[in-house]
Amino acid sequence: MTIMKIENKNILSINNLCIDFKAESSSVRVVNRLSFNLIKGTTLGIVGESGSGKSVTALSIMRLLQEAIYAGEINLHIDGTTHSILKLNNKQMRSFRGNRIAMIFQEPMTSLNPSMRCGRQIEEALQLHLGLTKTKARRQTLRLLEEVRLPHPEKIYKAYPHEISGGQKQRVMIAMAISCNPDILIADEPTTALDVTVQKDILELLLDLQKKHGISIIFITHDLGVVAKIAHHIVVMYKGEKVEEGDVKTVFTQPQHPYTKGLLACRVPLEKRLKILPTIRQILESKDHHFEEKIITQSEWKSESNKILSSNPILEVTDLTKKYPLPKKIFQPRDYFYALDNISFQLYEGETLGLVGESGCGKTTLGRSILRLIETQNGRIIYQGKNISTLSSRQMRSLRKDLQIIFQDPYASLNPRYMVGEAIMEPMKLHKIGKSDQERKEKVMELLQRVDLEEKHFYHYPHEFSGGQRQRISIARALALQPKIIVCDESVSALDVSVQAQILNLLNKLKDEFKLTYLFISHDLSVVKFMSHRIMVMKNGKIVELNTADDLYTHPQTAYTQQLINSIPLIKFS
Repeated sequence: MTIMKIENKNILSINNLCIDFKAESSSVRVVNRLSFNLIKGTTLGIVGESGSGKSVTALSIMRLLQEAIYAGEINLHIDGTTHSILKLNNKQMRSFRGNRIAMIFQEPMTSLNPSMRCGRQIEEALQLHLGLTKTKARRQTLRLLEEVRLPHPEKIYKAYPHEISGGQKQRVMIAMAISCNPDILIADEPTTALDVTVQKDILELLLDLQKKHGISIIFITHDLGVVAKIAHHIVVMYKGEKVEEGDVKTVFTQPQHPYTKGLLACRVPLEKRLKILPTIRQILESKDHHFEEKIITQSEWKSESNKILSSNPILEVTDLTKKYPLPKKIFQPRDYFYALDNISFQLYEGETLGLVGESGCGKTTLGRSILRLIETQNGRIIYQGKNISTLSSRQMRSLRKDLQIIFQDPYASLNPRYMVGEAIMEPMKLHKIGKSDQERKEKVMELLQRVDLEEKHFYHYPHEFSGGQRQRISIARALALQPKIIVCDESVSALDVSVQAQILNLLNKLKDEFKLTYLFISHDLSVVKFMSHRIMVMKNGKIVELNTADDLYTHPQTAYTQQLINSIPLIKFS
């Protein structure tokens, strides 16, 4: 272990870090000559697309990559000494993990042990690193749960991870990460899949904890609005290399590298409506790294919306109700949880109707209930004048090709054992689209090209594709049945800004080509505003507001809608 006396305000220094992984006959470099410093008590934002090397760098600081081959230095400066992280043995590194450097992972459900109560998982860290007795560890755990602003700490302490919400799970992870008072906290995409309101709460919580405990934070994300809110300094990574670095205000207001300009340009603007969102590839390939915007004026958009809304509705939902029984109490009537509480609205042919709200408000339940994937207790669903809510499963089967869905997680919705072409062909066979397998195969090849994939991808498996490519496959599968309505259920929520822009552009292009109607579900109001003619806002199983996209954003009628708008992370500097 290398130790030397220092006088430095940097708590972490990375110098010429290279990270390689062994391939079959060679090695692949995923991080190349990366250098940066983390100043004590500040937040460093690391941004870039998936595959840029952000998470690999974070895991290397924690020495959690067993197969990696390292070159360069990762130096931790604490208590007046420097510790060379890459030269520590496993026992020495274990004393630093959790104690000196802690990490919050992107997906808390897979990071928390599903078979252990939340409180016990925090206690375990306290007993291991601080040597506390079980009684003291329990007391400290409850205090930590209270500090991260979890309601009813005693209840959360006893709960299993599956029994609490995504935002609550992330707070449990934060409590666990700060339990041993670490000097450095690494937050790897901790808010990516969270609602904007929960995301805002988590960011404010991290800032408060930093002020209170003097923690130095490395915050990894692809959302530049989040970085603008939380970080002091920023490092931009592209293909494993640092392409730009500086204080947040300078980098965002005067970006120097074309890739940084592309990241900023890809964000969905709220103050104007673009016909096509720019992508990083377009910015990098253009002559002067500039994208020529095509703005849709308010009058043009209003004219298009009025034309669509003056036609007959393709779908009418009336008094739709879905309730779940709650545990019965002795001598009391049974109570119910209303996932959908008398929902009524109309969807017009050619319209994109946005649906926003926090997790648990009933958005996904509504989308799946319309498709009869979830059965409701009350209400009517009228599709093209026909009441489909009373149809039997057999009668409904013939209508399924008209009503399709694109799920949030394309990997979970694609069969890993099926080649992509087979996955798209399967529903075509079921609904007898095409006279032969050869004809269906040709149709699939054409669809793959329409979603910007290649014919050769027909023979590939889902694990061979990136998240954005898998989402394109899901879109192609939905289009294969020539549907009239597609429910897009959080279909871009977990994607990088550039990939998100590509998918949104693709959905709009296909909508015009195939004359589609969308119910577009998301918790990101900026994305919904870009896509939608009208927006519905849901809260606690009810529609609390329904208006045109522009009017809802500029003149919200409820405090809840205003709260959603205020929670959108904007790039603003005073």
